[in-house]
Amino acid sequence: MRRWGWGLLVLGWALVALVAPLWMLSDRAAGSRGSSSAGDSAPSTATAAPSATAAPATRTTPYRAVWVSYLEWQQVDFSSADTFAQDAGALLDNIADVGATVVLAQVRPFGDALYPSALFPFSHLCTGTQGQDPGYDPLALLVQAAHDRGLELEAWVNPYRLQVGGVPALCDDSPARQHPEWCKVTTQGIYLDPGDPAVRQFIADGVEELCQNYDLDGIHFDDYFYPTTDASFDAADYAAAESGLSLENWRRQNVNELMTLCHSVTQRYGVRFGVAPMADLELCYSGQYSDAARWLAQGGFVDYLMPQLYWGLTYEQNGDTTRSLPELAAQWAALSRAEGVALYGGLGAYRLGDGDGSTAGADEWNTGHALADQLALLETLGFQGAGLYRYGSLWANPPWETLAAQERQAVAQQWGVTASLGY
Repeated sequence: MRRWGWGLLVLGWALVALVAPLWMLSDRAAGSRGSSSAGDSAPSTATAAPSATAAPATRTTPYRAVWVSYLEWQQVDFSSADTFAQDAGALLDNIADVGATVVLAQVRPFGDALYPSALFPFSHLCTGTQGQDPGYDPLALLVQAAHDRGLELEAWVNPYRLQVGGVPALCDDSPARQHPEWCKVTTQGIYLDPGDPAVRQFIADGVEELCQNYDLDGIHFDDYFYPTTDASFDAADYAAAESGLSLENWRRQNVNELMTLCHSVTQRYGVRFGVAPMADLELCYSGQYSDAARWLAQGGFVDYLMPQLYWGLTYEQNGDTTRSLPELAAQWAALSRAEGVALYGGLGAYRLGDGDGSTAGADEWNTGHALADQLALLETLGFQGAGLYRYGSLWANPPWETLAAQERQAVAQQWGVTASLGY
């Protein structure tokens, strides 16, 4: 979601794309965590994966997704392969029951992994201790269980985040320990440096590792890109780059390079690559330096975008409706779309019962059909699919258990299936 300089850089990237697979494989075999750069312009027990040959196939089923985050994994029993499979199976059964077709499963939340990796330590979510092997491969079980139920499985990755608020406790194999020179520290936590070409290659290597080792349907990034607008975050790197660009355009270029690099990897394996950017286009562009509008309009960055449209149909702040779902969604729907790049909408199931802070008066988030109404709006605006954030808000929400069940029923009806109310 950022920019660079076209011309020679595009030609350079084409050459990198030709040699990168062999280079990265040899690096990985030697146990290295390679470094390289790519360019673009400015304004195991694992299931066998497809071979590195083809672009993602055209969709023949509706794109109806549910996010499963690390917050959900905290409630899953990882103590054995059997207990994990049982809990994960129940979760997937619920998702299938409402007519969803895609699971966006967070598999690398803090530079750690829910799978055995040559690049990242096991996640603390598996055993309570980062780097500790649970004795089985959760992702392999999850992929198989999803496919057994006719669900597609996308591996959701946080590209830069390593630690927030001291969580998780980092092991010696964390990228933050292995490569402190790759890291930046803010008041919130530790992040990989978006401006470092070695970091971009490392992230792309991680994407390739997933595509090589698992029969995934997609790789999914969320909106965690630059964690700050503070110029001191990367002042020395920016000065050393001598790019001739403004700081803002240099940062956008860095993110654009990551996107093209990762997209080229997924294309080789026939795996789709998508991103869920912030809903506010200006905040994407100037706050996180992700040029999402460009990614949608041009090929080579992503296969889909799913902006996080987490406000209601009637949202307003003292008469200002600019952040309401209809207005935000209409802005995205009006953007140019490159051939083969889809636009989906992410909806905020976590708002159920609690609302979105609107001053409009009547609270649509307590109707029992808020999400279904929002899905209907997206369809009329020409969105090609949708996702619901997140699983726990619909199936593990004790304060709003009855309301969540009503919402599930309404979503299932909107998606053309019949689901039990579950209470």
